[in-house]
Amino acid sequence: MHATTLRAKKTPAAIRPLDQEPRTVLPTREAAQHLNRSQQTLRKWACKNTGPLRPVYVGGHLGWPVADLLRVVNGAAS
Repeated sequence: MHATTLRAKKTPAAIRPLDQEPRTVLPTREAAQHLNRSQQTLRKWACKNTGPLRPVYVGGHLGWPVADLLRVVNGAAS
């Protein structure tokens, strides 16, 4: 019989409300949580230039401006 290892599910870390966020840009993982979308969806938006907001690049990584996230979350996604 093979021993199996049970992996504990990662519980999402508590995220700071956007209106209390001191950073100006969030990583994809955190932005996706705020938008209730998968990280891959945000990556597709970045790759195809679609979606309600555009990323910036910080050190070669995608970053999502907090001001834009607030705009989308508050329903002004134009």
